[in-house]
Amino acid sequence: MHERSTTGAVTGVIRYWAAAKAEAGTAEEPYRAATLAEALDAARAARTDRPRFAQLLGVCSFLVDGAPAGGRDPRTIELTEGGTIEVLPPFAGG
Repeated sequence: MHERSTTGAVTGVIRYWAAAKAEAGTAEEPYRAATLAEALDAARAARTDRPRFAQLLGVCSFLVDGAPAGGRDPRTIELTEGGTIEVLPPFAGG
């Protein structure tokens, strides 16, 4: 069972798939954040030299602990300790 930290920020891992993996330059990385938006902002900030990465994140879908983020505001999606964010770029051919 995952629990939230009392400080708000928790740790987990971001996994990048397909084009997101190529643009991130890694398959996965750790995060420390309270919300999906904070984790994604930190990932963008770590790659200011890769503007295509930030653009790609704008069209990706996200799974947080296996649940689709969908159209929800990333600022409202709270992360859990030891959780996983999956970054899924658009796939051709559906």
